[in-house]
Amino acid sequence: MKDITMKYSNGEVTIIWKPSLCIHSGKCVRGLPAVFDNKRKPWIDAKAAGTYEIVEQVKKCPSGALTYLMNHEGA
Repeated sequence: MKDITMKYSNGEVTIIWKPSLCIHSGKCVRGLPAVFDNKRKPWIDAKAAGTYEIVEQVKKCPSGALTYLMNHEGA
């Protein structure tokens, strides 16, 4: 399997998704469906919620397939 990394940003935070790590627990989809919708392409819309909400939901990913990076850390 290819080691693919996808990135989605709202300008403040970048959601990083590594599909090869995903265990499909569904926590992201159930927890923040406006951002994570597996029926949509692309399935992540980082502009559909606030940065704080996104960060808190991504932290709940049990597999580590979803992580985040603050775009202006230290600024």
